[in-house]
Amino acid sequence: MNKDTFIKKIVKELEENNVAIFAGAGLSIPAGHVDWKKLLKPFAEELEIDIDKETDLVSLAQYYCNNQGSNRHDISQAIMNEFDQIKQPTENHQILAKLPISTFWTTNYDSLIEDSLKIEGKIVDVKYTIEQLALTKPKRNTIVYKMHGDKSHAHKAIIIKDDYEKYHINCAPFITALSGDLISKTFIFIGFSFTDPNLDYILSRIRATYNENQRTHYSFIKKVHKKDFSDQEDYDYFQKKQVLFINDLKRYNIQTVEVNEYNEITSILKSIEKCFSNKNIFISGSAADYDGFENPLSFISNLSKSLIKKKFNIVTGFGLGVGSQVICGALEEIYIEQRNIDNDRILMRPFPQPNENEDFKELWHKYRIDMISRVGIAIFLFGNKLKEDEIVDADGVYSEFGIAKQLKVNIIPVGSTGWISSKIWNEVNNNFDDFYPKASQTLKGLFAKLNTEQGDSLIETIIEFISEINKRG
Repeated sequence: MNKDTFIKKIVKELEENNVAIFAGAGLSIPAGHVDWKKLLKPFAEELEIDIDKETDLVSLAQYYCNNQGSNRHDISQAIMNEFDQIKQPTENHQILAKLPISTFWTTNYDSLIEDSLKIEGKIVDVKYTIEQLALTKPKRNTIVYKMHGDKSHAHKAIIIKDDYEKYHINCAPFITALSGDLISKTFIFIGFSFTDPNLDYILSRIRATYNENQRTHYSFIKKVHKKDFSDQEDYDYFQKKQVLFINDLKRYNIQTVEVNEYNEITSILKSIEKCFSNKNIFISGSAADYDGFENPLSFISNLSKSLIKKKFNIVTGFGLGVGSQVICGALEEIYIEQRNIDNDRILMRPFPQPNENEDFKELWHKYRIDMISRVGIAIFLFGNKLKEDEIVDADGVYSEFGIAKQLKVNIIPVGSTGWISSKIWNEVNNNFDDFYPKASQTLKGLFAKLNTEQGDSLIETIIEFISEINKRG
């Protein structure tokens, strides 16, 4: 499948809260965890078997267990020793954790998925025993299903052939839960390859559930490259096998996204994150004085309405003279359209106000980072405040510009509103190629209008500018 098509489809599914992740060992390997072959290599050597020649690792684990008189202690200890090591989530983990994905399935024993979700402040409900399926963590917003167990219960991990043969009996509730999610959600399989011994088990469960009426899912596949083989015959063999495997996945309505190198997956996930975040817009501004700007309150309210009407979501900090109109306009449009208040469409973060003995600057800075990290676009309006009976520049608005710049958020300074916004417009204009590399003449022309227009025409220019940004991807 074409990568751009995949990105567009996933962004659309994210907007509908339909995406789920199924992660294999490949997601955790870059963090320093071993794959199955490295985990089982010591046991293969003890059995005098060449691990590099083995593809049926489930049977290999069973052979070792058989050789120990059906004692799996050593294998369980190896799982705990390896996966209980402290590792840091990878960039892929971090991106997935930031996206609005509430369902994760994995065959991994490590805790990297739930660790990355917790870092993002999500309340994670982890399920690795059937008993846990019946319990609900209070106020959870994400579920991680570890269908093959967890490092903390290594003695119960699914790893040997006996485990798989009894899975449909001992772990039937996991199969039921997975089947339900596969019906209702669009899965991205990440970290799997055609050599993964778990994949056949997963695919058979999908096909057994869906038959001919299957939802479309996606899987990343690394292309076979000639440079990875010492002779042409091996390359030709594995290339043909990969083509057959990709075609076979279509029976399960799993579309493959082919990459040349694994780091391309990170680039694709970044593009998904960027495209999705560009649907979220931060409106920064404050005004104790509107300095001759025509109908400022109507302009702010109508801008907010227009953004909501165009299916954008708004984040705002309730700045003086700006925030209340942003909220009123957004809520009015949301209510007109949906007849109820949708909390996902507007995020309001009023700043806590200190008393005479408190300094909230550090807390305010954290507030600003939290808000701006959620968006892909930041609009700047006005930017002044009253200080000792004098109208001065709002340093808080400029601070938000600095954070947005650092987080590589698209900057839209509405220079015609004056004050800090005008100064930001000049700074961006003087370094336009740094903020918008290889910008089209259309984008440059629209940016110029941000410094001259007012009223409805200015709102149209802002919407057009956002549209041009999103075309750039």
